[in-house]
Amino acid sequence: MSLPEIRPAVAADLPAITEIYDHAVRYGTATFELIAPDIAEMTRRFGVLMDGGFPYLVATLEGRVVGYAYAGAYRPRPAYRFTVENSVYLRPAIHRRGIGMQLLQRLISECEQRGYRQMIAVIGDSANAGSVGVHTRCGFQMIGTHPNVGFKFGRWLDTVMMQRALGEGGKTLPTEA
Repeated sequence: MSLPEIRPAVAADLPAITEIYDHAVRYGTATFELIAPDIAEMTRRFGVLMDGGFPYLVATLEGRVVGYAYAGAYRPRPAYRFTVENSVYLRPAIHRRGIGMQLLQRLISECEQRGYRQMIAVIGDSANAGSVGVHTRCGFQMIGTHPNVGFKFGRWLDTVMMQRALGEGGKTLPTEA
């Protein structure tokens, strides 16, 4: 398998991103959305992240988008401004090839360069061993589990919380912009 190219996402990537996310919504438990957003909604979400200065990346193989990752605000209140939440999604055929980890590693680096100090992973479904494993290998620590907070596909689902310091984390005060 050739190595993926990881680059910033552009608007032209949104149809592929929407397709990847559509599959995750309809068949997976990584997201608790029940109805997949259309291209217009995905474009709106992309614009919000771009306007906020957050990193949004795609992984391509032979010119085809096979995965994406982005960071966004963890919470809207100003005290959380140095903390981001990550999201990583892959085409199903590309799972377990290391591309998710490459996307997450690059996302971590991009967030550190932007001055963020903490990254939170909110992992849908405690049975999602792949995502928990990738986050663990990228330096995240288990913070806790919210049991039975989502209901999808006729069953209750947990949410796993993991966290990783970025840069100096909480060891020093951030430089205000």
